[in-house]
Formats: sequence, structure tokens, C-alpha cells
Amino acid sequence: MEGTSHEILWKGSFGNEYTVRNRHGEEMIACRVGNLARCLARADYISSSLEIGSNIGYNEIALQRLYPDIKMDVVEINKYAADECAKIKNVSVYNTSVYDFTTENRYDLTFVNGVLIYIDLDKLAKVYESLYTYSKKYILIVEYYNPTPVDVKYRGLDGQMCKRDFAGEMLDKYSDLNLLDYGFIYHRDKAFPMDDFNWFLLEKISKTYTGGGYNDGL
Repeated sequence: MEGTSHEILWKGSFGNEYTVRNRHGEEMIACRVGNLARCLARADYISSSLEIGSNIGYNEIALQRLYPDIKMDVVEINKYAADECAKIKNVSVYNTSVYDFTTENRYDLTFVNGVLIYIDLDKLAKVYESLYTYSKKYILIVEYYNPTPVDVKYRGLDGQMCKRDFAGEMLDKYSDLNLLDYGFIYHRDKAFPMDDFNWFLLEKISKTYTGGGYNDGL
């Protein structure tokens, strides 16, 4: 099977087991709705989205409840998860690696949720590029955070998870991105508990020509 070690892992039985292990039904969907509402509170109405690494589509169900007419595309490498996600209304699923994914579409929102931590370090720039290029306005990053890169053993495996400042790296890489909002999701939240993720909402700031140069502005 071709691909990086991460791709091989998530395409196969390891990815299938992750999907089965993380099925939580309506309880999880309610948590996703509550937390996405917080993450996107400062954003305008979202009518289209692209998620990289959707699994079975809990975020897509949650987004539909926040934005009923939203059109959603997702990239999911695991076929079992992709087939489940394809059952959701108004969702187009690309069962492929993010490294191979291309589209002419542009979306109000591109986002990842617990995915960048599993990306090969030498491929992170490619995923950043996809998040940036395909976004018309907003990028949402929901990941484990650390101010400096640190490897974490994941289910007994070395070299398969890394915590770092993903949002900060994107802000450094793309000068027209602005940090619009950020926060923390806590596993002891009494209403919408999830893993201890940090989230960052980035916004693309357009450049307007003033005659003497380009200024940032909406």
C-alpha cells in the first residue's frame, strides 16, 4: 500500500477502529453543535465549508444545525468513515488523501478538528496550503496545542502524533491572515465536554489598493 506511514495507518484497520471507538451519537453531536457555535460566534453566516479529515461527519451534522442550507465538502482518507459521512445530506465526500486532493471550489470556511496532530511533519505545509487556498474567508483550527513542537506517543506508537502551534505557523506563513478569535474546549465542561482542544478562528483580510500602495481592509 502506497503512502506515508500516517496515510497507511489511517486508511486501514487502525482508522476503522478509531471510527468505531469514537461513535457517540446524539450526545457527541450536541457537543459539536455547542462548541462550533462558540468557535464561529464572530464569523458571518457560513454557507459552504470544507473539512479535512471528517471521519463519519459529526461536524457536518452540527454545521447543518447551525446553518441549515450549508453546502459541505469533506476529505476523508478512510473508506469506512467516508462511506458513513456520505449518508449526510448536502455533503460531498472525497475519499482520498489530503495530499492528493484538489478542487476549483472555494469555501466560506475550511477547517480541521483533531487532524493536524496526525499529519507527517514534512507534509504539514501542504495541508496549511489547502486550508488557506480553498478558504474564501475563514479557517478554523481545533487541535491539541503546544507553544513548541512536541511528539506524543499515540496508542503505543511513536512518531504518529505531534502537538504544536499550528495556528501560529499559519499566521506566520500567510501575511493576510488575521486571528479573529480563539479559545479552549475543556473535557470537564458541564454542557458540551470534549477533548482538551484549543481552537483558533483565522480570517483572510483582503488587500485594497489606495493609490499609494495596498492596505489591509475588508
